[in-house]
Amino acid sequence: MNIPADLKYSNQHEWIKLDGNTGTIGVSDFAQHSLSDITFVELPQAGDTIAKGAELAAIESCKAAVSVYALVGVTVTEVNEELEDDPAMINTDPYGAGWICKVTVEDESQVAELLSAEQYAPLCQG
Repeated sequence: MNIPADLKYSNQHEWIKLDGNTGTIGVSDFAQHSLSDITFVELPQAGDTIAKGAELAAIESCKAAVSVYALVGVTVTEVNEELEDDPAMINTDPYGAGWICKVTVEDESQVAELLSAEQYAPLCQG
């Protein structure tokens, strides 16, 4: 299972890569593997302000439909429109081309509540 050390994670298998108060959000390798073949992604809209824990996006696969939640309070600045035509990019490259959206973090203190790769790894076992 690929768990990059430079990301922060939620216990619901979302990740965020931070650069100051800007970030990129996606779902982890564990999440995409659990979902299997992803067939559809409902993206947020640029400009949306989303509270920590609120639904950010939705993913459908051959196995299930799941919500993707905001790890911290954010304002969406950009969405990965390529996922509309090729949602399987989340399966093939969850930490690269399969990103969901870029955001501005509204409350940087919430980042401290996220998991490091080392803290996240046990959630992916079993």
